[in-house]
Amino acid sequence: MAVELSPRMHTLLRAPVPKALWKLAAPNVMAVAMMTAVTLADAWYVGQLGTVSLASLALVFPFLTLMQMMAGGAFGGGTTSALARALGSGNRVRAALVAWHALLVALVMAALYMIALGVFSRDVFALIGASGAVLDGAVLYASIAFGGAPALWLVFVLSAVLRGTGDTVTPARAIITSSTAQVALSGALTLGWGPFPALGIAGPATAMVICLGSASLYLLYFLMQSKAGVELKPKRFEWAPIRDIMQVAGIGLLNSITIAMTVVVVTAFVAGYGTEALAGYGLGSRLELMLVPIAFGIGGALTAAVGSNFGAKQYARARHFAWLGGAVTFLVAGALGLTVALYPVVWLDWFTTDPEVFAFGALYLGTAAPCYGLFGGGQTLYFASQGTGHMRWPVAVGFSRLVIVAAVGSLALWQSWDITVVFGGVAAGLSTVGIGLVLCLYSKGWRPDRNPS
Repeated sequence: MAVELSPRMHTLLRAPVPKALWKLAAPNVMAVAMMTAVTLADAWYVGQLGTVSLASLALVFPFLTLMQMMAGGAFGGGTTSALARALGSGNRVRAALVAWHALLVALVMAALYMIALGVFSRDVFALIGASGAVLDGAVLYASIAFGGAPALWLVFVLSAVLRGTGDTVTPARAIITSSTAQVALSGALTLGWGPFPALGIAGPATAMVICLGSASLYLLYFLMQSKAGVELKPKRFEWAPIRDIMQVAGIGLLNSITIAMTVVVVTAFVAGYGTEALAGYGLGSRLELMLVPIAFGIGGALTAAVGSNFGAKQYARARHFAWLGGAVTFLVAGALGLTVALYPVVWLDWFTTDPEVFAFGALYLGTAAPCYGLFGGGQTLYFASQGTGHMRWPVAVGFSRLVIVAAVGSLALWQSWDITVVFGGVAAGLSTVGIGLVLCLYSKGWRPDRNPS
């Protein structure tokens, strides 16, 4: 007897792949575009405060991005994958268990971030060479941003629950609304517009916690009203749904850590070349890290599409989704990378008028940005791989990038080579991600129909 499909599951499992991908990815891409606008706006506001504040933001940004990647990429991807596979196989009871336990995991992880980077941020940033006014600014930002970690964790994980059901519209609505408000509030609190106090570098962090906290409350209310196609209500604690989530999220944490640690490692290397070099690299690497959420715009939809089709044992269709999504991101990220490599003023003139900061930022973009297409396409395929439930090889690719960058950077410092060598190592690492993730599509995890157990 055939299982009756909901309209969303019908889109994932039956609709033409290009049409289904467009319908799923378009809201996600719009939401990510607004999150990107927040990142750009925050950098511009902080840029008005001076080079020291930009350097402080450069120190915090990799850790904030790590939290976002863990919440949205690792645990969010694990949640979407587990839910989509359950619904794809017709098991709504298991899907409800996954949704509730995902909420519990989000709260636990938020508490860990509050302690590690909300309380002990000074010790963490000092370990990578920060000192003086740069360190003080980074600690002030982190105490607020990571002190309010539950706001970010809930909005990302609850959005992942909805994406697992095939609903990308509701989380997009919440994120677009909150991001629009955040752009305005961040400027008001950073620079002191109208009646708002000028909080300096604390402004963007305060605005983030307020706006994402509001969005998370909306998503929680929506899910608890049983409007989502999956029940989010208290359940008896069980390890099985945790294991289902962690099958993807656990090893996915390593990928999130390696992406952020790659930037942390390079940041530590670049700090040895001076404050202007650190500020310039910070502006360049901010654009690079923004490629991850851009890739997630399509990749988040692919996690649900691949997961549901794997649950339904439609493996060839799942691969079709992955190839199409990866190709689209490769073209978009590649065009962006070539543009800023050839015309760095398009990016850097928004944030700095310091000629030395500009020179370092332009050097970084000219070296690394031509590889953005490979990196963006590879990251999209990484999110698609989450839907398979098999993440060992994709994570190994990410780790190899960290090894390459760390090895080249260490050698450059040891031999007192020019900073261009460090940036060249970054470019090699970006290329490794794209090439490696394409090769993963030919692994057994992606082709169980051709590799029966």
